[in-house]
Amino acid sequence: MLRVLGVDPGLTRCGVGVVDVEPTRRATLVHVSVVRTDPELALERRVLAIAEGVAALLDEHRPDVVALERVFAQHNVRTVMGTAQASGVVLQAAAARGLTVALHTPSEVKAAVTGHGGADKAQVTAMVQRILRLDAPPRPADAADALALALCHAWRGGAAPATAVEGPGSLTPAQRAWRDAEKSAAARRLER
Repeated sequence: MLRVLGVDPGLTRCGVGVVDVEPTRRATLVHVSVVRTDPELALERRVLAIAEGVAALLDEHRPDVVALERVFAQHNVRTVMGTAQASGVVLQAAAARGLTVALHTPSEVKAAVTGHGGADKAQVTAMVQRILRLDAPPRPADAADALALALCHAWRGGAAPATAVEGPGSLTPAQRAWRDAEKSAAARRLER
């Protein structure tokens, strides 16, 4: 069993999701929440609140690894800065506990859970709900994104490879699509 804590970093809303993933790739929800900060607070207070919230969840749930969204360039520098600041405190909290942090791009996460790197937020949320067998979609989107990050990491190498799972119905359609895409990419690399 692999326990992954996924983080969708943000200065106002920092999504955090914890999943347990079996070697068969079956995933179970452990925890999901959003660490929120008031935009009216001083920056250092907001960063501290995120740091304390994430640290408490790391201590409570004791994940094996942390999956964090890779900060990417946007036109809105203010948004990128807030995301980078939140990411920094997550990196520090994980490192202080000796945990490895895996960074994943949004398109990697979308491809892992939906089978398509261009999926929209609604598609990602719907697949996270289905994969984790939830009665309702995780809300807000930051929470669903955090769970998707955790699933992405577990399925991309944190847990047993899909080829180790046998039998009809053992993989979801998204897992089969991801497995097939990995095989195709590996075949193309060998041809070069």
